[in-house]
Order: sequence, then C-alpha cells, then structure tokens
Amino acid sequence: MSDPQVVALTGGVGGAKLCLGLSKCVLGDRLACVVNTADDFVHLGLRISPDLDTLLYTLAGCANAELGWGRQGETWTFMDALERLGGPTWFRLGDGDLALHVERTRRLAAGESLTQVTARLAGRLGVTTRVLPMTDDTVGTCVHTDQGPLEFQEYFVRCRAAPAVLSIEYSGAETARLTDAVKAALDSPELQAIVICPSNPFLSIDPILSIPGTRELLKSKGAPVVGVSPLIGGQAVKGPTAKLMRELGVTPTPTAIADHYEGLIDGLVIDEADRDWAERCGLPTLVTPTLMSTLEDKTRLAKQTLDFARAIRVG
Repeated sequence: MSDPQVVALTGGVGGAKLCLGLSKCVLGDRLACVVNTADDFVHLGLRISPDLDTLLYTLAGCANAELGWGRQGETWTFMDALERLGGPTWFRLGDGDLALHVERTRRLAAGESLTQVTARLAGRLGVTTRVLPMTDDTVGTCVHTDQGPLEFQEYFVRCRAAPAVLSIEYSGAETARLTDAVKAALDSPELQAIVICPSNPFLSIDPILSIPGTRELLKSKGAPVVGVSPLIGGQAVKGPTAKLMRELGVTPTPTAIADHYEGLIDGLVIDEADRDWAERCGLPTLVTPTLMSTLEDKTRLAKQTLDFARAIRVG
C-alpha cells in the first residue's frame, strides 16, 4: 500500500463529486477520503451510511446522477412491497442499494469494524481510492429545530430540511476517536495537501472536526489545508447549506466559509460568481468555476485545487 499524497475531508454529493475529480489526479490509494459518518443511522434494522455510500457509488461509477443518491438503474420492488405492508417508506432503499446495507449490517454484526467493512465493499466495487470512515465509534447529528430536536435523517429526508435550525449537536463526538487508518493517512511522509471538499460545513465537515484532536492533527502535518466553498453566488448547488447558515445567523458568503474554518485552512477556493469577495477572505484565495456538472469539471477543479495547495507556503 502506498503512502497517501492527498487527504480529503468529505460528505454529501458535492464532496463526492470533488473526490471523483481528485481520484483522476491522484491515482489509487494515494488519495484517502475521510468521510463523515454522523449521518449514519439504523433503519429497518439495517446500518445505513449515506455519505460513505454516496462516495463509494460515485467512485465506482454507479451513482444515480438523477437522484444524487443511490445506484443508477435502480429498481424499487422492495419499497413497493414494504408500502403495501404498511412499513415506513420515507427513506427510500432501492433493491441494489439494499444489498449493500444488508452486507454492511451482516459484517458489522460479525465483529468487523466499519473501516474494515468499508474497505471490503470498496474492493468489491472496484474502488482503489481509500474510503475511510472518520471513526468506528458511534456519532450522531442532532438538529435542534423550531419543531424540536430531530435526528439528521428525520430532519434532512423525512422533513426535507424544512424546520428552522436553532443549533446542531454531534452526540458521541466527545468520546469518539479517529481511526488508526485516518491517522496513518495523515501521517504519510508524502502528504502534499489536505482538501476540505465543498460539503456542508455544519452537517458534513464539522462532525469530522468535532472528534477531539482532529483540528490539531490536521494542522500539525505541515501540508497545506485548502477548503473549497460550497457556495456559488450565496447559494448552495444542492442541499440546505445557505438556508441553514441564515437560520444560524450567518450570511452565506465566502468570507463566512473562511471564518468558519479560521485557524484550520491555509487557502480557500471560491466560485467566479463570488470574485468580489476574494480580497475579503483574509487568506490566499483561488477564484475559478466550481460548478461540477461533468467529469471534466470535476477533474479540472480538482487539479486547480491541488495546484493551488502546492503553491501555498505553510508555516
């Protein structure tokens, strides 16, 4: 196994898109993706890991591009039968997707760690990039809203992110630990860059950073840490990032992203629609198109981000 050259922190669809681009620039296991697992939950008796699965399917080339989650060419026989039986259908599990959740649950019950199970699944899907859960411990995102506290999937899927958010809690994070695999990736003597993907800072990246010692570990490695803004012209391409920021009293601008990661990132990548904010971010800023509609877009943005990171002097 090679030492990683790049470590990416990721969650959600936007993060998976950039990780796919990075995988075209940093081949095989020289790219390690540390994935948010605070969205994980048990549903229908199965362990569901939405961010891990979105990344696995994206890197394997079988993601459902139309839905933004699940597998392409999916069928829904199981959900149709479950609905007829009166079961809960608010969280949709396609037939092919269901197989992955069953296999994950089976292996976890047999004593394997989430890291071990994810590595097995990645291998079966032909993914050579290291896909690393942030922790093998249980961390959950609780969204405190004007309708009361909601587990993340209840808020995001069942309620369609409609309730106003008052605060966010990462339960279990205070006692969770980064996995040895994540620490080993960050300890690579060949590490050239750490990329924070254009994922929701509060719902996808903060759970990773909430694990004790993570921020300090990222900054201690001497590699430049570069964030990619999830905003384009004050809006998110997908998901509730901008809405959530406003509800938390934060104006959705590149400067707010820079402030959120203050003390952690050495540079920020923002979209050309936000060019006027570049000089106000207070750190080196790359202005470039960040919308990733095609594989070429993803690869171009990944290459530009890595080139930008390598040009930054740290320390």
